[in-house]
Amino acid sequence: MKVRIGIDVGGTFTDAVAIDNETYELIGTLKVPTTHSAEEGVARGIVEVLLGIIRKYNINPEDVLFIAHGTTQATNALLEGDVVPVGIITVGTGLEGLKSRGDTNIGDIELAPGKILKTFNRYIDTKDLSEESIVENVEELRGEGCGAIVAAQAFSVDDPSIEKLIMEVADDMGIPATATHEITKLYGLKIRTRTAAINACILPKMMETANMTEESVKKAGIKAPLMIMRCDGGVMDINEVRKRPILTLLSGPAAGVAGALMYERVSDGIFLEVGGTSTDISVIKNGRVMVEYAEIGGNKTYLNSLDVRTVGIAGGSMVRIGNNDIEDVGPRSAHIAGLPYAVFANPDDIIDPELKFIQPMPGDPSDYIAIKSKNGKMFALTTTCAANVLGYVKPGDYAFGNREAAIKAMEPVAKKLNMTVEDVAKRIMNKACEKDRKVVEQLIQDYNLDKDNTTLIGGGGGSTSIVPYLAEVMGMSWKIAKNAEVISTIGVAMAMVREVVERTIPNPTDKDIIKIRKEAKEVIMRAGALEDTIEVFVEIDAQKNILRAIATGATELRSKDMGSRILKKDELIEIAAQSMKIDKANIKILDSTEFFYVAQGVIKQRGFLGLFSKELKLVRIIDAEGVIRLQRNSGIIYSTVKAQFDNELNRALDENIFFGDGGAEIPDCYLILPHRMVDLSGLIDKNQIVTLANAEVNGLAENEKIIILISKRGN
Repeated sequence: MKVRIGIDVGGTFTDAVAIDNETYELIGTLKVPTTHSAEEGVARGIVEVLLGIIRKYNINPEDVLFIAHGTTQATNALLEGDVVPVGIITVGTGLEGLKSRGDTNIGDIELAPGKILKTFNRYIDTKDLSEESIVENVEELRGEGCGAIVAAQAFSVDDPSIEKLIMEVADDMGIPATATHEITKLYGLKIRTRTAAINACILPKMMETANMTEESVKKAGIKAPLMIMRCDGGVMDINEVRKRPILTLLSGPAAGVAGALMYERVSDGIFLEVGGTSTDISVIKNGRVMVEYAEIGGNKTYLNSLDVRTVGIAGGSMVRIGNNDIEDVGPRSAHIAGLPYAVFANPDDIIDPELKFIQPMPGDPSDYIAIKSKNGKMFALTTTCAANVLGYVKPGDYAFGNREAAIKAMEPVAKKLNMTVEDVAKRIMNKACEKDRKVVEQLIQDYNLDKDNTTLIGGGGGSTSIVPYLAEVMGMSWKIAKNAEVISTIGVAMAMVREVVERTIPNPTDKDIIKIRKEAKEVIMRAGALEDTIEVFVEIDAQKNILRAIATGATELRSKDMGSRILKKDELIEIAAQSMKIDKANIKILDSTEFFYVAQGVIKQRGFLGLFSKELKLVRIIDAEGVIRLQRNSGIIYSTVKAQFDNELNRALDENIFFGDGGAEIPDCYLILPHRMVDLSGLIDKNQIVTLANAEVNGLAENEKIIILISKRGN
């Protein structure tokens, strides 16, 4: 049996999972305390849990095909100010050099309240640049306490030779260094320098951990390269961590959504990872996580990070009450207050319960409530208690507790508010879910999601305490991820290699698009992704003049995909009917390739006074295992083979390009190939679509079938 191992380093515990690489079934889990205070730091805990899970489940180290870990170390270092001062060496000349000198003099950076990253600057005129001048400046910066160096030069993304020279000299002097071109290929020296400085300040600590962890993995006899979780939901080779540790920031929430994406294979959904104190909410659209540039301590960076919204509501959120009603729920949790949940108590331990008002932390409101039993034991009333009372948490769920205990604990509250216990529980859930609802609605709006076709996916131990009720309130479909309580760790084990390449290019040419696609593909191949598994999504941000390529790929070929069976057409039609919410009699399979099916459903919408109606043709792309890979509210299908592809693609685009007052309106275009889909919806020009499409189908046999889906943008 071949195995994938994922390790997630949390603030309290370091978790590991072992997964069967063929079926993707969970073999087992292990948990050890995170070793913050150990001499080796968190690396010791990673090694302990790795060796432990191998021994516990009799795994042969040679059978480990994939191993990755996610870590909060970089995030915690910034939050706690456990960073080194950074020296910035800028090179330039003339007026441009003066501007560069100003742009890179970024001063002290507040990483978190009261936690400051100190930066120091040196400037070298290009005409005076030499190894000797670099050594002199590095020595001066080291004398000021700098533990890492940033090399900065305007337009180094076009020619990084000078920045590389500074890095090499610093490295020879034994001081870690990074360069602005290593973090991003975008113009904008000020933000590039700030991002590089934040990267540099955690370099020494992260390099030390990376070295110790990699050495231990090798000693364990595991030959698979060690991969590390990124903040955008992918993984990267450990060598990248030695250069760009900033990419591991905020990787905790990214691991959870990666698990939902890979383990549950979601097309369009909103993922809620519900812990004890807070919920991380993020978006999956067309099978991809949504990312944005992260802000650190209020400072803009060029770090591509998962767009995650954190809400102070979760399974352990405590209740505040006024004289006549539930005042609020959260953000304090039973974990912060140091109290057990009432729902996890033995009913016999809750004797003549008495309502108590408490202040969980200094400065908190004093109207949080707890329950004191006659035997002196104290318990917290939480959202998990309320959800169990109302029956939303089922036997077998991680959050399932003792409903009788929760009811007994809630009775004093019901008496004070003159309500039934069930009414109190509903009021608690309504107050809690209202906060999540606002964020979900905002994400639906921000990413133009179709609410009816978007699923709420729950992960984390507290997911059943929140997600089912929230979905009911919002009228949305929902599901809880398999093994939800360890979904983040599963996400680490299942994650794909990922890389984002960005360049500032106004009006990119076809040559620019092909070049950036090739660059992104080559980068993740060097990181261990196999060529046959790589997919590249290219998009153009015309407002910011950014050309972006996002490449993903697997580290090894998979003989099976989730162990799923191939479904029959009538089963696929049933799945499409559930998604479209129409009778299956109105659905037909229009076309298919070897692994994908195109389902179309027809509905009629009545117009004004019922006199007019229009016909909508809903489209779903479903794979042979029944997973909806794409859903659109309109679409036109063109079927062809490789030999005729170019002509048919041009015809499909020409027939659907609309010319309005603002010029040509280009439709969204997707290619359904024998075993993969290609999303070209990020492009804004016909020639760009044709150029990239031909690059994607290059290598197919002349008689290989290709389906082209054209859909109106935004539908």
